[in-house]
Amino acid sequence: MTSNKSKHTDFVSKEGGYVTFGDNNKEIIMGEGNIGDQYKTQIKNVLYVNGLKHNLLSIGQLYDKGFKIEFNKNYCLISEAMSGEVVTIGKRIGNIYMLNIEHASFHELGCLVTKIDDSWLWHRRAAHINMHHCNHLDKRDLVIGIPKLKFEKNKLCEACQKRKQVKNYFQSKNVVSTSKPLELLHIDLFGPSRTMSLGGNYYGLVIIDDYSRLCF
Repeated sequence: MTSNKSKHTDFVSKEGGYVTFGDNNKEIIMGEGNIGDQYKTQIKNVLYVNGLKHNLLSIGQLYDKGFKIEFNKNYCLISEAMSGEVVTIGKRIGNIYMLNIEHASFHELGCLVTKIDDSWLWHRRAAHINMHHCNHLDKRDLVIGIPKLKFEKNKLCEACQKRKQVKNYFQSKNVVSTSKPLELLHIDLFGPSRTMSLGGNYYGLVIIDDYSRLCF
Protein backbone atom coordinates (compact mmCIF):
# COMPACT_ATOMS: atom_id res chain seq x y z
CA MET A 1 0.00 0.00 0.00
CA THR A 2 1.11 3.56 -0.67
CA SER A 3 -0.06 7.11 -0.10
CA ASN A 4 1.40 8.34 -3.40
CA LYS A 5 -1.38 8.12 -5.98
CA SER A 6 0.93 9.20 -8.81
CA LYS A 7 2.87 5.91 -8.59
CA HIS A 8 -0.10 3.88 -9.90
CA THR A 9 -0.16 3.09 -13.62
CA ASP A 10 -3.81 2.01 -13.77
CA PHE A 11 -5.54 3.47 -10.73
CA VAL A 12 -9.14 2.45 -9.89
CA SER A 13 -11.06 4.31 -7.20
CA LYS A 14 -12.71 2.28 -4.44
CA GLU A 15 -15.39 3.15 -1.94
CA GLY A 16 -15.43 1.50 1.46
CA GLY A 17 -12.89 -0.58 3.29
CA TYR A 18 -10.04 0.37 5.56
CA VAL A 19 -6.75 -0.97 6.90
CA THR A 20 -5.87 -1.35 10.58
CA PHE A 21 -2.29 -0.74 11.74
CA GLY A 22 -0.41 -2.14 14.71
CA ASP A 23 -1.46 0.73 16.97
CA ASN A 24 -5.17 0.07 16.07
CA ASN A 25 -5.40 3.26 14.01
CA LYS A 26 -7.45 2.89 10.83
CA GLU A 27 -7.13 4.53 7.42
CA ILE A 28 -9.64 4.41 4.56
CA ILE A 29 -8.75 2.60 1.33
CA MET A 30 -9.37 5.08 -1.48
CA GLY A 31 -8.29 3.05 -4.50
CA GLU A 32 -6.18 0.27 -5.97
CA GLY A 33 -3.81 -0.23 -8.90
CA ASN A 34 -0.46 -1.51 -10.13
CA ILE A 35 2.93 0.15 -9.75
CA GLY A 36 5.49 -0.15 -12.55
CA ASP A 37 5.01 -1.66 -16.01
CA GLN A 38 5.96 -4.75 -17.98
CA TYR A 39 9.44 -3.39 -18.66
CA LYS A 40 10.12 -2.56 -15.00
CA THR A 41 9.36 -4.10 -11.65
CA GLN A 42 5.58 -4.39 -11.39
CA ILE A 43 3.73 -4.82 -8.12
CA LYS A 44 0.06 -5.63 -8.53
CA ASN A 45 -2.98 -4.74 -6.41
CA VAL A 46 -1.33 -1.90 -4.51
CA LEU A 47 -3.79 -0.09 -2.24
CA TYR A 48 -3.95 3.70 -2.14
CA VAL A 49 -4.31 4.74 1.50
CA ASN A 50 -4.17 8.45 2.19
CA GLY A 51 -2.07 9.42 5.21
CA LEU A 52 0.56 6.67 5.10
CA LYS A 53 4.06 7.79 6.04
CA HIS A 54 5.78 4.86 4.29
CA ASN A 55 5.11 2.59 1.33
CA LEU A 56 4.36 -0.87 2.75
CA LEU A 57 4.91 -4.29 1.15
CA SER A 58 3.13 -7.35 2.55
CA ILE A 59 5.40 -10.23 3.56
CA GLY A 60 2.45 -12.64 3.53
CA GLN A 61 1.57 -11.76 -0.06
CA LEU A 62 5.19 -12.21 -1.11
CA TYR A 63 5.06 -15.75 0.31
CA ASP A 64 1.81 -16.35 -1.59
CA LYS A 65 3.53 -15.18 -4.82
CA GLY A 66 6.24 -17.82 -4.43
CA PHE A 67 9.02 -15.84 -2.77
CA LYS A 68 11.19 -16.69 0.20
CA ILE A 69 12.04 -13.99 2.75
CA GLU A 70 14.93 -14.15 5.24
CA PHE A 71 15.55 -11.55 7.93
CA ASN A 72 18.60 -10.82 10.04
CA LYS A 73 19.82 -7.88 12.11
CA ASN A 74 20.99 -5.72 9.20
CA TYR A 75 19.00 -6.70 6.10
CA CYS A 76 16.38 -8.99 4.59
CA LEU A 77 16.70 -11.15 1.50
CA ILE A 78 13.83 -11.76 -0.91
CA SER A 79 14.53 -14.70 -3.21
CA GLU A 80 12.76 -17.14 -5.51
CA ALA A 81 11.49 -20.07 -3.43
CA MET A 82 12.21 -22.63 -6.16
CA SER A 83 15.54 -21.46 -7.61
CA GLY A 84 16.91 -19.60 -4.58
CA GLU A 85 17.88 -16.65 -6.80
CA VAL A 86 18.00 -13.40 -4.82
CA VAL A 87 15.48 -10.88 -6.13
CA THR A 88 16.31 -7.90 -3.94
CA ILE A 89 17.88 -6.96 -0.61
CA GLY A 90 16.24 -4.70 1.95
CA LYS A 91 18.49 -2.73 4.29
CA ARG A 92 17.45 -2.10 7.86
CA ILE A 93 17.10 1.59 8.70
CA GLY A 94 16.01 2.03 12.29
CA ASN A 95 13.24 -0.52 12.82
CA ILE A 96 12.17 -0.60 9.17
CA TYR A 97 13.55 -2.71 6.31
CA MET A 98 13.78 -0.49 3.22
CA LEU A 99 13.61 -1.92 -0.31
CA ASN A 100 14.73 -0.23 -3.52
CA ILE A 101 11.99 -1.50 -5.82
CA GLU A 102 13.57 0.09 -8.91
CA HIS A 103 16.50 -2.36 -8.67
CA ALA A 104 14.40 -5.41 -7.82
CA SER A 105 13.49 -8.17 -10.26
CA PHE A 106 10.12 -9.73 -9.36
CA HIS A 107 8.25 -12.14 -11.63
CA GLU A 108 6.93 -9.40 -13.88
CA LEU A 109 10.36 -7.88 -14.47
CA GLY A 110 12.15 -8.95 -17.65
CA CYS A 111 15.94 -8.77 -17.55
CA LEU A 112 17.20 -6.24 -20.09
CA VAL A 113 13.85 -6.13 -21.86
CA THR A 114 13.40 -3.44 -24.51
CA LYS A 115 10.81 -2.56 -27.11
CA ILE A 116 13.50 -1.89 -29.72
CA ASP A 117 16.71 -3.70 -30.59
CA ASP A 118 19.42 -1.47 -29.18
CA SER A 119 23.06 -2.09 -30.06
CA TRP A 120 24.29 -1.22 -26.54
CA LEU A 121 21.78 -3.63 -25.06
CA TRP A 122 23.26 -6.44 -27.16
CA HIS A 123 26.73 -5.25 -26.14
CA ARG A 124 25.76 -5.94 -22.51
CA ARG A 125 24.06 -9.22 -23.35
CA ALA A 126 27.23 -10.42 -25.09
CA ALA A 127 29.34 -9.87 -21.93
CA HIS A 128 30.52 -6.36 -22.98
CA ILE A 129 32.53 -7.49 -25.98
CA ASN A 130 34.04 -4.92 -28.34
CA MET A 131 31.68 -3.31 -30.85
CA HIS A 132 33.93 -4.50 -33.69
CA HIS A 133 33.38 -8.09 -32.54
CA CYS A 134 29.63 -7.44 -32.28
CA ASN A 135 29.62 -6.38 -35.95
CA HIS A 136 31.64 -9.49 -36.81
CA LEU A 137 29.11 -11.76 -35.05
CA ASP A 138 26.20 -9.97 -36.72
CA LYS A 139 27.50 -9.90 -40.29
CA ARG A 140 28.54 -13.56 -40.30
CA ASP A 141 25.44 -14.79 -38.43
CA LEU A 142 27.63 -16.50 -35.84
CA VAL A 143 25.03 -16.15 -33.09
CA ILE A 144 21.36 -17.00 -33.61
CA GLY A 145 18.96 -14.25 -32.57
CA ILE A 146 21.11 -11.13 -32.91
CA PRO A 147 19.18 -8.62 -35.08
CA LYS A 148 20.73 -6.74 -37.97
CA LEU A 149 22.17 -3.69 -36.22
CA LYS A 150 24.99 -1.26 -36.77
CA PHE A 151 27.25 -1.50 -33.74
CA GLU A 152 28.94 1.86 -33.25
CA LYS A 153 31.02 3.00 -30.33
CA ASN A 154 29.28 6.34 -30.01
CA LYS A 155 29.36 6.56 -26.21
CA LEU A 156 31.18 5.18 -23.18
CA CYS A 157 30.08 2.00 -21.41
CA GLU A 158 30.40 2.59 -17.68
CA ALA A 159 31.03 -1.08 -16.85
CA CYS A 160 33.77 -1.38 -19.50
CA GLN A 161 35.37 1.85 -18.34
CA LYS A 162 35.57 0.67 -14.73
CA ARG A 163 36.87 -2.74 -15.75
CA LYS A 164 39.76 -1.23 -17.72
CA GLN A 165 40.89 1.15 -14.98
CA VAL A 166 44.37 0.37 -13.68
CA LYS A 167 46.13 1.33 -10.48
CA ASN A 168 49.76 2.48 -10.33
CA TYR A 169 52.14 0.24 -8.42
CA PHE A 170 53.86 1.47 -5.29
CA GLN A 171 57.49 2.34 -5.91
CA SER A 172 60.07 -0.03 -4.41
CA LYS A 173 61.91 1.04 -1.27
CA ASN A 174 65.55 0.11 -0.70
CA VAL A 175 65.61 1.41 2.88
CA VAL A 176 63.69 -0.10 5.81
CA SER A 177 61.74 2.71 7.44
CA THR A 178 60.87 0.81 10.63
CA SER A 179 63.18 0.17 13.61
CA LYS A 180 61.67 -2.94 15.22
CA PRO A 181 59.34 -5.86 14.44
CA LEU A 182 55.56 -5.31 14.47
CA GLU A 183 56.00 -1.56 14.18
CA LEU A 184 54.35 -1.59 10.74
CA LEU A 185 52.26 -4.40 9.25
CA HIS A 186 51.09 -4.75 5.66
CA ILE A 187 47.77 -6.61 5.60
CA ASP A 188 45.77 -7.84 2.63
CA LEU A 189 42.54 -9.87 2.58
CA PHE A 190 41.73 -11.68 -0.68
CA GLY A 191 38.97 -13.95 -1.88
CA PRO A 192 36.81 -15.73 -2.58
CA SER A 193 39.15 -17.95 -4.56
CA ARG A 194 37.90 -20.50 -7.07
CA THR A 195 39.80 -23.33 -5.32
CA MET A 196 39.22 -24.25 -1.70
CA SER A 197 42.29 -24.49 0.54
CA LEU A 198 43.29 -27.64 2.44
CA GLY A 199 41.67 -26.14 5.52
CA GLY A 200 38.36 -25.64 3.69
CA ASN A 201 38.65 -21.86 3.24
CA TYR A 202 38.04 -19.59 0.25
CA TYR A 203 39.49 -16.40 1.75
CA GLY A 204 43.08 -15.62 2.74
CA LEU A 205 44.62 -13.01 5.03
CA VAL A 206 48.25 -12.06 4.32
CA ILE A 207 50.25 -10.18 6.98
CA ILE A 208 53.82 -8.98 6.29
CA ASP A 209 56.00 -7.43 8.96
CA ASP A 210 57.74 -4.39 7.41
CA TYR A 211 60.92 -4.74 9.49
CA SER A 212 61.60 -8.50 9.31
CA ARG A 213 59.62 -9.10 6.07
CA LEU A 214 58.16 -12.16 7.82
CA CYS A 215 54.93 -13.27 6.16
CA PHE A 216 52.04 -14.84 8.10
